[in-house]
Amino acid sequence: MRNIWTIAEKEFKSIFHNAIAYVFGVVMFLSLGIYFMILLQYGMQTQTYVPDMRVLLDWVLFPIFFFGVPVLTMRSISDENRTGTLELILTAPVRDAELIIGKWLGIFLFFLCSLALTLLYPILLNFFVEPGIDFSALIAVYIGLILAVGAMTAIGVLISALFKNPIASLLASLGAILLMWIIASPASNTTGFLSDLLKYLSLPEHYYGSFYYGSVSLSSVIFFISLTIFALFLGARVIESRRWK
Repeated sequence: MRNIWTIAEKEFKSIFHNAIAYVFGVVMFLSLGIYFMILLQYGMQTQTYVPDMRVLLDWVLFPIFFFGVPVLTMRSISDENRTGTLELILTAPVRDAELIIGKWLGIFLFFLCSLALTLLYPILLNFFVEPGIDFSALIAVYIGLILAVGAMTAIGVLISALFKNPIASLLASLGAILLMWIIASPASNTTGFLSDLLKYLSLPEHYYGSFYYGSVSLSSVIFFISLTIFALFLGARVIESRRWK
């Protein structure tokens, strides 16, 4: 556990040495701020429209994380592999799983901090509307976002372990996440087991099917956690295969 936390702490701090992290933060909070003001101003003008935080988080956060996760995970392992420092790490008393989990945890903590800061907007909104916003539904949305981002980050770290080139890792991560985003589309043209399987593997099906509407589905929680664990497991196997080359 100490090795995991050491790697996670190093990865978390290294993110702030990269301009991409600051660009991510500026884009996220600037987009949220502008959209929040538009919704709030429209609600005050009409006096009938109550800004829905789910819409704000859905329209802004998901596209940002959709691109932000591959960008911040693309160097996690591929850079170590490209520069040759991965071989040095593998000679240290660090298990393959500890390396993968530590890298994932460091990046995931950065996203968690970013999400935590966005709570400022619903807190502010609660002061402007009567009788206040439904925080129970909002908590469900945040739980869904956290689980989805955790799974996407695990996929990004896995793919980073497969490549030496960060750009190749970025494109592959984008492709993998996009595939899991649109995989349910062919389900409308199929029936039976295949249709059910495609829907089950779809990220939006689980997020919009429960969390977005204020409910926490156990099956969706299990899906996101299982996907995260499976991606990290595969990442550890990739590192193990490099150890024996």
